[in-house]
Amino acid sequence: MVFFENFFALLILIGVMIIVHELGHFWAARLCDVRVEVFSFGFGPRLFGFRRGDTDYRFSAILFGGYVKMYGEQAGDEASADPGSFMSKPRYQRLFIVFAGPLMNILLAIGLLTGLFMFEFRKPEEPPVRGLIGHVMPGSPADQAGLREGDRIAELDGLVNPSWEDIFLKEIQSAYKTLTVVYERGGQRHRVTVTPTMDERMGVGSAGWYEKNEVEVGAVQPGMPAEKAGLRRGDLLVSVNGLPIHSRVSLREIIKSSGGKPVVVEYEREGVRKKVTIAPVYESADGQSYWMIGVQPENRIRYVVTQLPFQEALAESLRQNRKGATMIFGFLHGIIERRMSAKQLQGPIGIASLSGDAAREGASAYLHLMAMVSLNLAIFNLLPIPILDGGVILLLLVEMVLRRDLSLAVKETVIKVGFVFLMVVTVFVLYNDISKLLPAGLWLRSWG
Repeated sequence: MVFFENFFALLILIGVMIIVHELGHFWAARLCDVRVEVFSFGFGPRLFGFRRGDTDYRFSAILFGGYVKMYGEQAGDEASADPGSFMSKPRYQRLFIVFAGPLMNILLAIGLLTGLFMFEFRKPEEPPVRGLIGHVMPGSPADQAGLREGDRIAELDGLVNPSWEDIFLKEIQSAYKTLTVVYERGGQRHRVTVTPTMDERMGVGSAGWYEKNEVEVGAVQPGMPAEKAGLRRGDLLVSVNGLPIHSRVSLREIIKSSGGKPVVVEYEREGVRKKVTIAPVYESADGQSYWMIGVQPENRIRYVVTQLPFQEALAESLRQNRKGATMIFGFLHGIIERRMSAKQLQGPIGIASLSGDAAREGASAYLHLMAMVSLNLAIFNLLPIPILDGGVILLLLVEMVLRRDLSLAVKETVIKVGFVFLMVVTVFVLYNDISKLLPAGLWLRSWG
């Protein structure tokens, strides 16, 4: 059942993204008087449709995305000299037609979030104190630098009073890069350097510090001791064996170090505190085996829910999309510098799982994901990779600089190289997706 829910959620998500993308090419082509022969919802054999003017609007057999076929769009076509063909148009018009696809995806991402924020804007409550550390992994870079639970990160690599979102983004992009950290302890400030290592499972930088926050039960694993003891989703975890729980990781580490001895878990439900004794079991997760009770801890986040007027909603949408774009470019830059791993790339299986989860969570989560995927699709398409829009734009810019067309042989070679590259990327992301479904990939859910 979950498989089909994920599949249909993905079908709608990717279908909307690609159709909007192709609409950009279509409208720009019509604006430049380029004849559009086919506008197809889906790929493969034609199922049904209608013709209006020069265009065949059709539904095709594989209802996954779509495409636009313009008249004389390939160099060397006999029709390329026709005034209504794509290749007969000035290069600046062809540039506009090609760029219009990614532009529509960018506008869609902005529009989706703007509309959503006008209806519902969920802003996390600001913590009383920013940058408090709730747990430091023994032997981690943060531990070696002398940082401890309760310290406050006052400055990180020049960023003053950072939030944990700021800290996390800097951390994951900085494997093997030395960061200057100013922290507060007992009213005094200290300056140290921290060099995050590469987390091999996640493919990102890791300093080994974690946010101080309230921790609740996000999920209870069926048949495990926590479920048998009566713990439920939403329970606030207060302490284990008298040790306060200020981080998701601290819960897991305390139970892992229990050696299988029963632990006393104090939790709060509907304002009432309770204690229960639970005997851990030795099970596999994270690609390894350790003692656990079968709960997935999550930070308890409180939101302020409001509705933003149009101007504020648009400004917030632009801010979040700008931050998203910065993260994407930071990720690509990190891969090139080998400070981040391409293991993070999501393929169709991974996106299907995210789509299904978001759809089950509600319209707000699904629209957020749709906006994020739309922005990702726009940026990916603008990369200077042959066959993608960015590759076509690059070739057009080169021709504009040279003031002449590149030879047909050069263009064909570039297209072949681009096709091979995309096939390699496709195989890689599918391998990534499949590997995450195997036991070694179960790090996606850290159970305590």
